[in-house]
Amino acid sequence: MRCAYFAVFTILVVPTARAQVPDAIAAPGQTVVAHYHAEGAQIYECKPDGAGKLIWQFREPIATLMADGQTIGRHYAGPSWELADGNAVTGKASANAAGATSSDIPWLRLDVLVHRGTGRLDSVSTVQRIETKGGVAPATCTTVATFLDVPYSAEYVFLRRP
Repeated sequence: MRCAYFAVFTILVVPTARAQVPDAIAAPGQTVVAHYHAEGAQIYECKPDGAGKLIWQFREPIATLMADGQTIGRHYAGPSWELADGNAVTGKASANAAGATSSDIPWLRLDVLVHRGTGRLDSVSTVQRIETKGGVAPATCTTVATFLDVPYSAEYVFLRRP
C-alpha cells in the first residue's frame, strides 16, 4: 500500500519597515495606529460599459486582515475594515498611485468617513493601501452578470491626525 503525504506551508511576510509611500498617497504629519496584512480577492462583475462592450467592473473587495499570522478582522465593501472586536471604519478613496506591475491594483489613500464601535480604530482618519500584489481583472468578459474573483494581497496602514 502506497501512501502519499503532502504538506502545504504558507509563509506570511510581515514587513519590518513601512514601504516608501508615493507622494500621491502620502499622509504628512499623521501617525500610524495599526498596520495589517490582507489576503483576499477583488470581486468583479461582467457588465456592459457606456459603449455596450462587456468588461469586468469592480464590485467589492473581500479579504482577511492579519497580524502576526493571526486573523484579526476583515475588509469588505464600503470599503470597510472591521476588527474581531466589532470596531470598524469605512472610507472613501481620495488619491491613488500605480501598483508595481500592471497586474497589481493601485495603492490608495482613503479618508475615513464613518467609525463604528470602540477599539483600536477609534482615532483613525486615513487608511493607506500599499504593497499590493494582484487583484486586476482581465479587460473583457463574455457573459453578462457573471462574477470573477481575482486574488490579491496588500498592506493596510491605519493613520490618525495629530
